[in-house]
Amino acid sequence: MSVIRFKDLDLTKQYTFADYVTWRFEERVEILRGWVARMSPAPSAYHQRVSTELGFHIRKYLGRDGCQLFAAPFDVRLPRTKGGESVVQPDLCVVCDPSKIDEQACVGAPDFVIEILSPSNTKHELRDKFELYEESGVGEYWIVDPHRRSIERYVLQQKRFIGLAPRTEDDAAIPATVLEGFTIDGGDVFP
Repeated sequence: MSVIRFKDLDLTKQYTFADYVTWRFEERVEILRGWVARMSPAPSAYHQRVSTELGFHIRKYLGRDGCQLFAAPFDVRLPRTKGGESVVQPDLCVVCDPSKIDEQACVGAPDFVIEILSPSNTKHELRDKFELYEESGVGEYWIVDPHRRSIERYVLQQKRFIGLAPRTEDDAAIPATVLEGFTIDGGDVFP
């Protein structure tokens, strides 16, 4: 049955992707291990500029191989881990396996995920999604903080995220490990 108002959801209940696609309310939500997580309101203009810059440079680089870039809102159905199903909408993600893309979503872990922090989602991105992306097998995860003008970078090794040196707007060449040969200038990330 389709839910047309967010307030009609039973937040004490776990949900699935099949439930999620029937919802018709305007609020943006994600499902983390079956539990509904309300997303922040529309991001700030600066958040969007950072996302656009990152997306532009990644897209330009990807013109050379078969990987695809997707920007929010785009559903990513992560493999079932502890708990229930998860459906997230990362700010940016790169998927190199075309069999993971269907008409509705990415089905499986992207190769590269970038989340851009907003004041209201910091804890959500830093803890909940970090654990979820690690468990699901995301190859590389960047947490971009527009206010501190910094990037925390994590690479999956032996099913655990290993932290790389953080980067800032002053760094000239910030590499992405899973996109061999890709680098971006910190000044380009934070216009």
